Amino acid sequence: MTEHWHQRRSGGPSNRPGDLRTPWQRDRARVLHSAAFRRLQSKTQIMNVGENDFYRTRLTHSLEAAQIGASLINQLQHVSSAEHAELLPDLNLMETLCLAHDIGHPPFGHGGEAALHFKMLGSGGFEGNGQTFRIVGKLEAYHPEHGMDLTRRSLLGLLKYPVLMPALTAPEHLSKPGSLAQWKPAKALFACDSDLLDWVLQPLSDSDRELFQQVDTLSQAPWQKSKYKALDASLMELADDIAYGVHDLEDAVVTGTLSESQWHAHVDNVISALPKELAELMQKLGQQLFGREHHQRKNAIGALVNIFVTAVRLEEVLPQAQEPLIRFNATLPTDEAFLLKSLKDVVFEHVINEPSIQQLRYRSQNMLLDLFTALHTEPLRLLPRNTRERWQKAHQEQGQAAADRILCDYVAGMTDDYAERMYRNLFVV
Repeated sequence: MTEHWHQRRSGGPSNRPGDLRTPWQRDRARVLHSAAFRRLQSKTQIMNVGENDFYRTRLTHSLEAAQIGASLINQLQHVSSAEHAELLPDLNLMETLCLAHDIGHPPFGHGGEAALHFKMLGSGGFEGNGQTFRIVGKLEAYHPEHGMDLTRRSLLGLLKYPVLMPALTAPEHLSKPGSLAQWKPAKALFACDSDLLDWVLQPLSDSDRELFQQVDTLSQAPWQKSKYKALDASLMELADDIAYGVHDLEDAVVTGTLSESQWHAHVDNVISALPKELAELMQKLGQQLFGREHHQRKNAIGALVNIFVTAVRLEEVLPQAQEPLIRFNATLPTDEAFLLKSLKDVVFEHVINEPSIQQLRYRSQNMLLDLFTALHTEPLRLLPRNTRERWQKAHQEQGQAAADRILCDYVAGMTDDYAERMYRNLFVV
């Protein structure tokens, strides 16, 4: 692997005296010990934190994604050619990406994300993955200017969407967004972080960068969809999808949010479209998933993960590219990809779209809208002292949009509990 992927933006010494760790081990430690990572313990995964003591938060989800990511690497090392195996991230780098992938998510999950995006339409928008990139590259307090100052390859691996947010226009005389779908954010980075993106992609040739940053233009929000990601990002995203489709499914079964009849109504048609051997296995695992014995359900969950991990492969997705880290992606064969998408659809339809969950999301979204409005209206009065100083500096030197980004960083960094507490302090008599 060429040396430029090991570089840090600060250009400083790579290790302290006597420190024998690899760059990826140092990156992993920086993520693990960051304030942004710790805050995941009190951020919503799907069901609101505090509603039940069993199901997953963003923190436990990230830990499970890291374990699955390590399993994907182990599998690919055994089934890939020696040439392809050399391209794979090591286990420390894989864990770094999976542990960090959600640290940019705001309080209250995707409802909070949509609320912040609406409030930031006139100042560059908001999106959780873009905020992750911003935290690791600029905000976290390991370096005065470069955040965690991670290696270039780690930053490349966190680019699920390596493009900038399209131009946005704030609606006039509209204080609430109405339907979430109308303001769905583009999966993209913020224009104010284009310098960091340029640094990460600097080793790519002009032709490779043009290929890598292709987008499909959409006729409605979110307006664009990036087409490609790097090899490491594809592994991280696959681990994330498996954790979401399988482990969040377990939450739904255990809490009774998903019933056995709903499972069959959604999944039986899916199973009938699968090859015979996989279909028979899924029928058996469905029975275990809703069995009375807890160990049967855990076996079913493990077996579901195993289906996807053992099917992973490396595929050339950008054969014209010179850089192998963007030429190859980790993918699933058609049948396994269809099954994983179907499991994610079950979670979405019978958990995320459950009226009780949507009612909580609506409430939380409106809390965040009101909270942002109050802080935006009275920043010098309501913001904490250190955030207020950063807001003033940005406002004086760069203008309102830069000041709004500082405010957005503050709100996005709140845990669910902190946001609820601040809302009560400001609005509840």
